[in-house]
Amino acid sequence: MYQTLAEALQWASSQLVEISDTAKLDAEVMLLHVIHKPRSYLYTWPDERITSEQSAAFQQMVARRAIGTPIAHIVGEREFWSLPFMVNPTTLIPRPDTEILVETALNLPLAQNAKVLDLGTGTGAIALSLAFERSTWQITAVDKVIEAVALAKANRDNLKLPQVEVLQSDWFDAVNQYDFNLIVSNPPYIDEEDEHLSQGDVRFEPQSALTAAEHGYADLFHIAQSARDYLAPGGYLLLEHGFEQAITVRNKMIELGYESVSTVRDFGSNDRCTLGRWPRQG
Repeated sequence: MYQTLAEALQWASSQLVEISDTAKLDAEVMLLHVIHKPRSYLYTWPDERITSEQSAAFQQMVARRAIGTPIAHIVGEREFWSLPFMVNPTTLIPRPDTEILVETALNLPLAQNAKVLDLGTGTGAIALSLAFERSTWQITAVDKVIEAVALAKANRDNLKLPQVEVLQSDWFDAVNQYDFNLIVSNPPYIDEEDEHLSQGDVRFEPQSALTAAEHGYADLFHIAQSARDYLAPGGYLLLEHGFEQAITVRNKMIELGYESVSTVRDFGSNDRCTLGRWPRQG
């Protein structure tokens, strides 16, 4: 079938070209995972022979990708904010679009010892990326799914960010702190009837982490309403949402009493997250 790295890549790309828009990249990511080498190795040593054990593992991975399994689930990892995050089917795969939420949070005028809450943390990508950049922030991350809590803790330990507290909580239910300077969340916001749920990587991700009632707004509205009791005066709420939901989310936050409400676009120029500040006392 093939003997060298270059031939293996060519074979895998041909197997995946009809099901993936990034067939060559998919093949490279999987092959690098098998041979435990940096990407440059493929171009420096294309004629290096692949062992039978490596070939068997690679073929199994290509077969999984051929039926649509996400690359992140196959290799067990996804990069986010230039950090490696372990992933599994119990949580969402971190998306590049969410990096704008992290960037927006980092640009806020928060104190050196700011208290931050990440709701529905999943892999822990948002909370741990913030902790990586702001080591003195007091960050709490929660998720209602116990497997997600375990995964976030594993990523915390792997990234050596022990200052992040990870708890099991259904949104605010187990949160007993009421003076956060920033609350962030990337909650479920897809309409339960959305036809895209049967396409692409989302077929392999937990629907509970993707969809919400009320045409996708239920969790966004619940967080916006409840966060008022957990924010310090002058604290911020930052929510990720769908690109067509910005106006409705902004209007809801204004209705609930938030000030300076604005929407931030992601790197693809889509409305991606909305920010509001809870009024200062007096």
